[in-house]
Amino acid sequence: MQVDVVDLRDFYNGPLGGVARRLLTSRIRARWRNVQGTHLMGLGFAAPYIGMFRGEAERLGALMPATQGALVWPASGPAGLSVMVEEAMLPLADASVDLLLCVHCLEVSERAGALLREMWRILKPEGRLLLIVPNRRGVWARLDTTPFGHGRPYSRGQLERLLGDALFTPIEWASALFMPPLDRPWLLRWATAFERMGARLWPGFAGVIIVEARKELMGAVPKTAPARRIEQLAPARNALKRGVSLVDARDAVTPPAAPPRDPRPCAWR
Repeated sequence: MQVDVVDLRDFYNGPLGGVARRLLTSRIRARWRNVQGTHLMGLGFAAPYIGMFRGEAERLGALMPATQGALVWPASGPAGLSVMVEEAMLPLADASVDLLLCVHCLEVSERAGALLREMWRILKPEGRLLLIVPNRRGVWARLDTTPFGHGRPYSRGQLERLLGDALFTPIEWASALFMPPLDRPWLLRWATAFERMGARLWPGFAGVIIVEARKELMGAVPKTAPARRIEQLAPARNALKRGVSLVDARDAVTPPAAPPRDPRPCAWR
């Protein structure tokens, strides 16, 4: 189920959304420290996170799916950097993006495989994809009071298979949002402490999974099946042991000749 863009905006304008944005922004910046001269795009509702790259990336844009809706972003500035798109037909040229950040995107897509293939198309060779998706084992995916509680949550194994099928190789895994998704002032004040304790004590129960993947130009080469041993000459060896001549043994294992074919044409031809 897709979340409306207005609900997404209201969530990030609230206290809980502001804390989630701060925690995830630090994780994203830890992966992409230097984006100078790059073409960076956000897909889904990534506007709250890619704003920190304004003035650094050479080109920056927010691609918002039509099923979600679009907002003018940024609110202030000489030109809008957001555009409404069809997720399976992104209006970008092949191999035109260096870095692609996807938030509130994959879990609500009805065609995740086709969406990932479209991401692969627009990324440059060795381009980087950063996915943020709800964790199947986390509390955030079980409550629909936040955008992370909508759509299909994923486990790490499911993401690995999905990325591999789309010719992506995961290179770094991380987790975030260990605090409960409750809008309580005292809880929000301890959000940073929850992140530190959760990463040590219950790492598998994070609210979201963060994976950075690299675009591959060729799929993995499958392993060669081991050669099978053929035992067709075994009857001949056994016959020699019993004193039978080699010619007789060969005749014993030679299949009978096929009957002659009828030269007349078939009626159904």
